[in-house]
Amino acid sequence: MTERERPAGGPASDDAASVGTVTVPRTPAGVAAAVTHAAAAHDTTGVGRSLRANRHRPPAVEFGERLDVPTAVADATPDAGIELRLPASLRSVFVGAPLAFYLGADVSVADDATPRLLAPAAGVDRELGDLTADAPDLLARTFWLDCLLRESTATARLVEADALDALGLNVDRLVASAPAERLAAYLDAPFERVADRLPEWHLAMHVAPTYDHATALPYLLDRLAFVFPPETASLDRQELVSRSLDDFYRGPPGPVASVEMLDPADRPGRTQGWLADGTPVDAFKTHPVAYRNHDRYRAADRDGMSVAVVLNDREMAGEHDAVADIYEARASDLPMDVSFHERLTRRELAAVLADHHEFVHYIGHCEVDGLRCADGHLAASDLDETNVETFFLNACGSYHEGTALVEAGSVAGAVTLRKVLDEQAAKVGTAFARLLLAGFPIVAALRLARRRIRMGKDYAVVGDGTQTLAATDDRDARVAHVESRDDDRYRVAWEHQSLTRHGDGFTTPTPGDGRRRLCGNPSTATTDGARLADALADADAPVVLDGRFYWADEAAAVVDSPGPP
Repeated sequence: MTERERPAGGPASDDAASVGTVTVPRTPAGVAAAVTHAAAAHDTTGVGRSLRANRHRPPAVEFGERLDVPTAVADATPDAGIELRLPASLRSVFVGAPLAFYLGADVSVADDATPRLLAPAAGVDRELGDLTADAPDLLARTFWLDCLLRESTATARLVEADALDALGLNVDRLVASAPAERLAAYLDAPFERVADRLPEWHLAMHVAPTYDHATALPYLLDRLAFVFPPETASLDRQELVSRSLDDFYRGPPGPVASVEMLDPADRPGRTQGWLADGTPVDAFKTHPVAYRNHDRYRAADRDGMSVAVVLNDREMAGEHDAVADIYEARASDLPMDVSFHERLTRRELAAVLADHHEFVHYIGHCEVDGLRCADGHLAASDLDETNVETFFLNACGSYHEGTALVEAGSVAGAVTLRKVLDEQAAKVGTAFARLLLAGFPIVAALRLARRRIRMGKDYAVVGDGTQTLAATDDRDARVAHVESRDDDRYRVAWEHQSLTRHGDGFTTPTPGDGRRRLCGNPSTATTDGARLADALADADAPVVLDGRFYWADEAAAVVDSPGPP
């Protein structure tokens, strides 16, 4: 059995059910014990742990008077010979949790402790001077070197595989080594020689260190996110300036709920999430209940995917008709049932939200009193429960309604932070729908879709932004970034947008380049317009050409035509 193969009998992890529940005291030491046993989720302590398919979700966390670890969890917790000693604070335990989880480290806390990573049998004693910098750095180092070793004997080698030559590592010996011995070798290797050849980390979570948030840790560790304390930078108000274009807003301007935004401190990660008070810019805003809601839908017995499109204002029929075409076209490829609704009353809209749907696309108005209906407004906070897994409330100022839907049972959704221009809202809505059905995570789909318009920061994601639609495949969630050059040629960089394939490889349609790369690393090439147009003609993918969003066939027409794009 190779390190790419999963032992028989274990379910592949895509937010898979956890291996049990641990009960811990409501103390930093209790949460540290939960992190120690998180490693029960690993099917292997070898380099194959770098594939998410070889990890379950860690045990769920509950609080009680004393530590209670089920026998199955205790037996599955590996003895890796690695320890992580931390100060007795939730902040330290949260920040150190991803590193400890991946290494299978035994986590302990003490009031006067200096953060240290130890593997006594292998001679490792490393002080972590700045935990928020050193813990993520060490996780990235061990993870990426595991990936390179894992792929060293693969038939289709990674482009990055030759980085091992620069490190002087004995590949065969390390693949067979115990985790502590492998860690010691990784720490001695001159990793800085190859660090810039490896992808940026896929996910950074800004998490307020509270006991309520500790219950979300198993989900964050399942995604192998970096965890940082929530800190903010000064907000650039120029980025958020509003324009006085009321005549073009989504319908007659009504009283729209305001949202005060904050700017998260810069942290390493292609995608940023915020599990703390406040509304972040350029990060999805989540809540512990969003992660618990995953399990409600995972347990549901369903054969296909249900999508409901709600048009509550005929003046917005253009977006409705465009997304209808998209959903109906994809229904021929996916097991998907699509229903369309118009001018719903409050009772009717509540019924749609109470029914089970993987996705609801609402097109209409949102005001202080809620989503506008044919007979008034429906406030999501008045709903006892929603069975809508994901949603898009494409209406002015829908942020608060979206967060209420998550609290009532949804996993994630796209919302607006303020009034939005009607024509631009339609552009975002249609692009978002197509990207979501192509397997893009909801946060990546919205990030790309809002490139369609100038006021893109008016849109945000609430709930677990890593969520993808059921029945879709993120294997082809790729985007091409194209820059025109002075010599009438183009620089093309294909990037994989999946958040579940972190550490795996992918192949891009770059002309003349069929090699595998680590997900997150771009495949770059320079070519002329005719060849690029040929490559894009059959690629059903988004393209960002000189900063502007196109679909591949649109971009092909631009680069194959004379004159600048």
